[in-house]
Amino acid sequence: MQTNEAGQESEIKQVIRSLCMMNNRFMNFMLDDNKEAAQVFLRVILGDDKIKVRNVRIQSFIQNIYGHSSQLDILAQDSEGRYFNVEVQRSDEGAPARRARFYSSILDTHFLQPGKLYEELPDTYVIFITENDVLHDNLPLYNIRRRIDENAKCFEDGSRIIYVNSQRRDDTALGKLMQDLYCTEPKNLHYQEFAERMEFLKYSKEGEEKMTDVIEEYAARKAEAVAKEASEKAQARNIELAKDLLSEGESIERTVRLSKLSEAEVRELASKLTA
Repeated sequence: MQTNEAGQESEIKQVIRSLCMMNNRFMNFMLDDNKEAAQVFLRVILGDDKIKVRNVRIQSFIQNIYGHSSQLDILAQDSEGRYFNVEVQRSDEGAPARRARFYSSILDTHFLQPGKLYEELPDTYVIFITENDVLHDNLPLYNIRRRIDENAKCFEDGSRIIYVNSQRRDDTALGKLMQDLYCTEPKNLHYQEFAERMEFLKYSKEGEEKMTDVIEEYAARKAEAVAKEASEKAQARNIELAKDLLSEGESIERTVRLSKLSEAEVRELASKLTA
């Protein structure tokens, strides 16, 4: 019993230590209430060393009573009152242009309080960090702003959407940040603000305890895999039993009853045996 528990604990540790920041949940833990790490992200992506993060929250649920609500991965605010929503998207389907548009609009709806003037609406940034180059122009960064078609001037409404292509991992500041997103060992990270947090989460008891939902997700996947394997073995045994019964001349009906296969499955086996 103790051997099994020790083996499971070791396996859980391996799962935790294999995580990188491109894992959505792990990224959340890395940045949760971690202003210094969030500040590095925003400064590098926006190319602005003056950004000072005031607060950062993960899994912020924004209720929309008139339609679709949203849960934002990471929501930060800086000292100038600007809001930054950071989303990690490993699937191309998770980062369509209209999703970015919707997130931008729901931030506006949430942060303009009743009675406030439109001029008081804060600047917002929706940042998608994507595993693949979903916009297909091989750029490290895509800054998206509204513009006037007739003169190509920017229409300064205070909203911006940014796509970050994590495949561009060169020696620039942004490239090193992208390298860090795929790094699993604290000692190999370029940015110390990430290294300290990752060391805590992966190599301290308190850090492991914080990641209970990651462990629960792992346990659920493990249980699902065990159940699937057991089901497949049971099915294989039933098929072999059905073959034996049919080869001994048992009827379709009795074979169905004893093997627990469906009638269609048994008839298919019978047709193959007589072919």
